[in-house]
Amino acid sequence: MITTDFAPGSPCWLDLGAPDVRTAAAFYGSVLGWDYESMGEGGEMEGGMFRKDGKTVAGLGKLTEEGARSAWMIYFSVTDADATTRAVRDAGGTVRVEPRDLDEWGRMAQYSDPLGGQFAVWQPGTSKGVELVDQPGSLSWTELYTSDAAAAKEFYGGILGWRFSDMELPGGGGTYSLITPAGQPEERMHGGVMELSRDSLALANGRPYWHPVFHVEDCDAAVAAVTGNGGSVQMGPEDAEGVGRLAVCLDPANADFVVLTPVES
Repeated sequence: MITTDFAPGSPCWLDLGAPDVRTAAAFYGSVLGWDYESMGEGGEMEGGMFRKDGKTVAGLGKLTEEGARSAWMIYFSVTDADATTRAVRDAGGTVRVEPRDLDEWGRMAQYSDPLGGQFAVWQPGTSKGVELVDQPGSLSWTELYTSDAAAAKEFYGGILGWRFSDMELPGGGGTYSLITPAGQPEERMHGGVMELSRDSLALANGRPYWHPVFHVEDCDAAVAAVTGNGGSVQMGPEDAEGVGRLAVCLDPANADFVVLTPVES
């Protein structure tokens, strides 16, 4: 589970780069019940915050990088963004955005792993991250699709201190590697790594990619809202034993995410 104490290595923030901010805001409002608070209209700095029940759950900004696809960026909490940046370079990753301060809120940096999967880190200042997690309408899990799970585990384990435990998926579906932050018990697992063929990663032209999993009260109703508001479904809805009912979705700009109604504990 994800909690808002944000132990080092755990996901703490996420934001969406969208070509049309208003369309994205309306879509996620309909699917996840989010309210959108604009912090700038028009131009390259257009964007704002998504809130659920008055609590911040994600950010939204205009996609301005030439040739980039619309996608969710997941940030992981670190104690020293500069040290993490050095570790990324030493491990063969690429620094996309050098560490920089965002006023008093914190310090961030963005990277690509050695195979091209994009992610980011956040060194907290006055802001630790999102204010609501693991509840309906908020982030509950993170997932990396990659063509080389072993390489991914070596890279991320080295720079973020993650521990991994492997489980075999039913029906010969392959191995799924569960992620736990360093020094945390297994109940603090926050994500997974799934190996897929490069052909199955066509959404990112064969490169790995991270996506968020959002907790919803009714997966089928969420999927109906996705398709009814210009999105599409890649997989599901289907039941995953011991996990819940889920679907892999695309928003109107083809940014991917998962909706999950977890099994009752």
